[in-house]
Amino acid sequence: MSISNRSIASIAGWLVVLCVVGTLSGFAAPIRIGIITDVHAHDLNSTVEGKVMTNYGERLSAFVDAMNRIELDAVIELGDFVNGTFVMGAEAGDEARIPAILASAEAFLAELEAPRYYVLGNHDIYSLYKEEFLDLVGAESTSLSFDVGGIHFVILDAQYNAAEEDLGHAFWVVPGNIPQAELEWLQQDLAATEKPTIICIHQPLDVDFALLAGGPEIKNHLQVRGVLEASGTVVAVFQGHTHDFSHSEIEGIHYITFAAMVDHTEPTPPTWAVVTLDDEARTIEIDGEGAQPDASFTF
Repeated sequence: MSISNRSIASIAGWLVVLCVVGTLSGFAAPIRIGIITDVHAHDLNSTVEGKVMTNYGERLSAFVDAMNRIELDAVIELGDFVNGTFVMGAEAGDEARIPAILASAEAFLAELEAPRYYVLGNHDIYSLYKEEFLDLVGAESTSLSFDVGGIHFVILDAQYNAAEEDLGHAFWVVPGNIPQAELEWLQQDLAATEKPTIICIHQPLDVDFALLAGGPEIKNHLQVRGVLEASGTVVAVFQGHTHDFSHSEIEGIHYITFAAMVDHTEPTPPTWAVVTLDDEARTIEIDGEGAQPDASFTF
């Protein structure tokens, strides 16, 4: 069977039309994002805290190898990348060693072929200032937004105290806070996009009370949630911090807490997720590894 040049040209023309229609419809191809959280890179073990933090290298190496074998659009690290000196049940030691530990962990992620983004966690500022963390991981800001295909992403920095001051070299702190200036920036950013939006933050926004925090994980979490709900574009919040996978849906927004990569005294395998976001199908598909289960949501 032969195909004429005219037929080939006709087929090509229809393909162009289909591509243009797809573009004009506002839909983009599904995207895939690699997710890790709570690596807690450290050089001490603590059975009291229930974590084994010294094997971060082999875990990060396994993650990077797996991510580089598939086609990813981005990788997002959801906070507590480095542990800081404070560990319950162990000597804190000299905090001057923490930058080298973070640099060691970052050297693994630097091998990723996909662009990478960092969310600041409470442990990240136990022994570092925010500027030190940014310099060591090569990031530009602790709060920013970006588009990947048909999806808009916002990274929030919750590492502020109740007086809205930057936390840094804090030694130990649990609850976060989103200051007014960041909230106003968030409102403006969300108002400027019509794309489905994913918020990335460390401490969960859907937790109303946590024992260690002595209240909500984010002090003004209800105010922050109000901004997200009013936008009409936010479909999900990606979170870490609690180390266990959980999900809730509040006012149509999915709050997805990802399982931690850090090992525990009851050993857990290296843990991460690959998330596929499909603007057209309106789906969030989580392909989990280790302690992270698979999950599927619609928006």
